[in-house]
Amino acid sequence: MMGIFAIVTTEILPIGLLTSVGTSFTVSDGTAGLMMTMPGYLAAAAAPTVTVATARVDRRLMLCACMLLLASANFLAAAAPAYWAMLVSRVLVGLVIGGFWSIGAGLAGRLVPARSTRRATAVIFSAVPLGSVLGVPLGTLVGDLAGWRTSFAVMGLLSVAVLVALAVLVPPLPAENVTRLTALRGMARSPETRFALLVTVLVVLAHFGAYTYVTPFLERVTHVPPGLITVFLLAYGAAGILGNFLAGTALARHPRATFGVAGGLIAFATLALPFLGRWDLGAVALLVLWGAGYGAVPVCSQTWFARAAPHAPEAASVLFTASFQATLSTGALAGGVVMDRTSPSTVMMLGGAIAIVMAAAVVSGRPRRSASDGGREGARRPGRPPAR
Repeated sequence: MMGIFAIVTTEILPIGLLTSVGTSFTVSDGTAGLMMTMPGYLAAAAAPTVTVATARVDRRLMLCACMLLLASANFLAAAAPAYWAMLVSRVLVGLVIGGFWSIGAGLAGRLVPARSTRRATAVIFSAVPLGSVLGVPLGTLVGDLAGWRTSFAVMGLLSVAVLVALAVLVPPLPAENVTRLTALRGMARSPETRFALLVTVLVVLAHFGAYTYVTPFLERVTHVPPGLITVFLLAYGAAGILGNFLAGTALARHPRATFGVAGGLIAFATLALPFLGRWDLGAVALLVLWGAGYGAVPVCSQTWFARAAPHAPEAASVLFTASFQATLSTGALAGGVVMDRTSPSTVMMLGGAIAIVMAAAVVSGRPRRSASDGGREGARRPGRPPAR
């Protein structure tokens, strides 16, 4: 959990520091958004590549190697002499995301008894909203007080601390159920996997297309003073933690409804922000709804992928990570293009429109029956476990 917390915070820290970094290197907000775009695309490519290439390596050793690389990336960002060096550090972050997420996201079943796996998975994925509620706001606060370079230096120190903890506290984890490219191709042909992929792409595209540029929105539309933006992001992240654990509880009985509600909350918040977000109270209230919705997304998506392939949890994590990260980057890139040509309000509206499509797909869509298995697997809804 702490490893993913450090990774998530490092990955999305530029959201809170976007204007500061852009001003320092004299680049536009859209160009500064490349700091969000590059890691995701690299992570999407690294997820299958790193996981398959290191399939027989002890998983604890791989997690430690990823944290060492993350520390190096953060220290490079802190010392970046020019914007190109910052982008190089983000390339390293992308490699870490692809490797660590694909391996670590599916390890809950090996660390706790079977009856506690779902709860342990929710704990691991609580790192995602924790990165928003603690990591990004505190990183933004440190950036305001001591400069954005200090924020990345602090993240480098945290990465080193997590590396030491992983080496000392986590037991050896020899490779099991070796992931091969054939397993990934087989999963990609599953109707359930394709349906999970569709809704994940839509909701992540909607979220990151808008949230990457929430700081410029708060500055230009809501007119929030720089010192208070941290408070607004804290409210968003606190709601995200609540949404994560509520989703972990509700998924067992209502997987479709839980994912649909998450997308609906994101849609409502982003569509309403250009109208109600002009006032501080309205912006905070909508950020709370947004945070609660997005807090449920990672655990919902990972669960759908895992239940589409219960026999190959690491392969499911690879596809989850690759699709999530590639779409994150696409959303940030598309949002940057729109941002430079229109306004923050337009970015929010487009994100909301995509989130509506996602919620509608979850509520009304069903995966097709699979011809290869006689329809047994294809007939089962995503999120409903196979009969045992």
